[in-house]
Amino acid sequence: MLRLIPLILLAVIFYNFLALGSGAIHYFDPKAANLADFLYKDGITIPMHSGSWFFSISDLLLLVTLGLLFIEIIKATRTTSREIINHALSMLVFVVALLEFILLKGFATSTYFFIMMMALFDVIAGYTISIVAAEHDLGLGRAGTD
Repeated sequence: MLRLIPLILLAVIFYNFLALGSGAIHYFDPKAANLADFLYKDGITIPMHSGSWFFSISDLLLLVTLGLLFIEIIKATRTTSREIINHALSMLVFVVALLEFILLKGFATSTYFFIMMMALFDVIAGYTISIVAAEHDLGLGRAGTD
């Protein structure tokens, strides 16, 4: 049952929680004035030989979303009917994310744009990989092209 749910939805829900939840940002960081302060200004500085590297909350959210995208691509290699439902739900997640990006205040950030693009890549990769895997399973490829 859990394989039906697109994992990118978790990142979208978390961002919604931060952007729309009244006081959610202040729960995590009382000194943050708004969402941009929380995402981009808070973080840790890691000293390195070449200088220092600043790793923000936004970077962490994008890194986690990339990991979720990787898992979604692995899930797309299965050719069951559950995966077709997962792809349809992934399309719904992308459409909702696109509408939020265009219409809602607090969603027009680079972080959310990249999350939305990962949702789009999930849709495209999911359908493409499923079609290719189904062709291999059914032997629909041209003979002698290997």
